[in-house]
Amino acid sequence: MRTIQEINEKIKKGDAVILTAEEVSGLVAKKGLDKAFEEVDVVTTATFGPMCSSGIFFNTGHTKPRIKIGGGSATLNKVPCYAGLAAVDLFLGATAIPDDDPRNQVYPGEFKYGGGHVINDLVAGRDLILEAKAYGTDCYPRKFLRTKININDLNEVMLFNIRNCYQNYNVAVNTSNKIIYTYMGALQPRLGNANYCSAAALSPLLADPLYKTIGIGTRIFLGGGIGYVSWWGTQHNPGVERTAKGLPKTGAGTLALIGDLKKMSPQFLIGTSMLGYGATLSVGVGVPIPILDKDILAYAAVRDEDIVAPIIDYSSDYPNVKFNPLGYVNYAQLKSGVIRINDTEVHTGSLSSIRKAREITEILKKWIQAKKFYLSEPIEKIPSVDSGYKLKLLKERPIEE
Repeated sequence: MRTIQEINEKIKKGDAVILTAEEVSGLVAKKGLDKAFEEVDVVTTATFGPMCSSGIFFNTGHTKPRIKIGGGSATLNKVPCYAGLAAVDLFLGATAIPDDDPRNQVYPGEFKYGGGHVINDLVAGRDLILEAKAYGTDCYPRKFLRTKININDLNEVMLFNIRNCYQNYNVAVNTSNKIIYTYMGALQPRLGNANYCSAAALSPLLADPLYKTIGIGTRIFLGGGIGYVSWWGTQHNPGVERTAKGLPKTGAGTLALIGDLKKMSPQFLIGTSMLGYGATLSVGVGVPIPILDKDILAYAAVRDEDIVAPIIDYSSDYPNVKFNPLGYVNYAQLKSGVIRINDTEVHTGSLSSIRKAREITEILKKWIQAKKFYLSEPIEKIPSVDSGYKLKLLKERPIEE
């Protein structure tokens, strides 16, 4: 047994052994669990892909004379912000799009510029146009504002993502006779392709599937800077069916994350357009796994072939909330580029960047080795398998007129 405090002391002395998730898998295979546990202190994990439930809170600073944007309206580069907070506190979501975007009226919509692109422009230091309208009060008399701003003009700007790092996910296919456009990409008719979105063995919640080390307060790599797990994420669903090794067989846990956007990088926060679906933000997240005992090491050494995902038809079953998998497939098969579904050979594609995930695991490893990043003790666990925490569907109830 080890403690996080003991591991931090080793980091401080320069004695800690840090491996990436891919490296530790190879070490355990070569030397066995017992010997590997004697050598390894921390395993770095990561994922990079589209994460819609992301956004920024920011404070513009007060104008002369003052304006009360709260209760009014505001846009950044024509993309609407939520102004229902306070005088000059605003929120911009990754999926927000300009009012004049044709959306899917011209099908499939291109969604060339949305909230995720604004966030990328902001973190890159580019000038943006802030426009605001207010109703005016005695203490906040100004009614209109139009100005250039950039990230250095803002008092605070925090990335706050309420659902990131999905623990496993569907493999999306289309059995209909026409192409469909989804958040899992364009799906060709008659099982023409299969798309997936997970870094698999590199992914944080698949390397710690029972949330033994990742909890509220865990320090992480977020968007190129340092962030924290602020809560469990929306749609957190730990009680799904799992394999004998404790790995979820479908989408399960999620994390809510927070960090200072001013210290992040446009390389790891990229505005993304999903044809026929909408705009979003691709986010880079890295999580260090402290190797406190052999069980944690065994989980962290998970391999792609150990993790399975359900094949879901997005032309009918997914939109109608029916869970009728066409089968299960492991990530080693998915990464090979071809899987078989009902004797049909189907080519696969990933929305998650394995290359970027690998890059993040290496960056986080170097930060720890250079004593620039220490592990934090979670202040509270997130609901796990035996918590009774379940995902609920909206119960629609008739409204009496």
